[in-house]
Amino acid sequence: MKQILKRAIKKGLKATIGWPKDKPNLIDHYRKNGMKVGSNFHMLEGCIIDDSHYWLIEIGDNVTLAPRVHLLAHDASTKMHLNYTKIKTVTIGNKVFIGAGSIVMPGVTIGDNVIIGAGSVVTRDVDSDSVYAGNPAKRICGIEEYLAKEQARMTDDRTFGEDYTLRQAVGADKKAHMKRVLERDGIGYVI
Repeated sequence: MKQILKRAIKKGLKATIGWPKDKPNLIDHYRKNGMKVGSNFHMLEGCIIDDSHYWLIEIGDNVTLAPRVHLLAHDASTKMHLNYTKIKTVTIGNKVFIGAGSIVMPGVTIGDNVIIGAGSVVTRDVDSDSVYAGNPAKRICGIEEYLAKEQARMTDDRTFGEDYTLRQAVGADKKAHMKRVLERDGIGYVI
């Protein structure tokens, strides 16, 4: 993996996590054409940012879109009948994680310090310092409560270092160990 990144940098290509190295970086294109995107933004594979109205979307710092997240700034349901498409802004605050397969609808503002659970459909504004999930997404709990609960579960035997990741070429013995822990405890945490 390190070799691939080094080659990409040498060729002058910019890499975005999860984005195929043989395609241009769409985030740079969106930024140049009016979309506001903060620092440390990660968009994983299969995400869709409303290509026809991306300049209406603003993304803060330290934001991750897990695989297949959709950000929509338009709703074409009125086009056939009224000959116009509804458009609204979308604002995503700082330190936000949006889980895999989630859809953020037009007109939504997501506050700071937020986790959106996988598969959620976000149709209304999301309060800061919160965890939301569901269809439609609803507040589950405060971020501090959620993180305290998770941290309490993070015993030494349930946490795995970077040597347990593909980026560090995890070996068969560590894969088997991780699987045994997960079968025993039902949960684990990897760096």
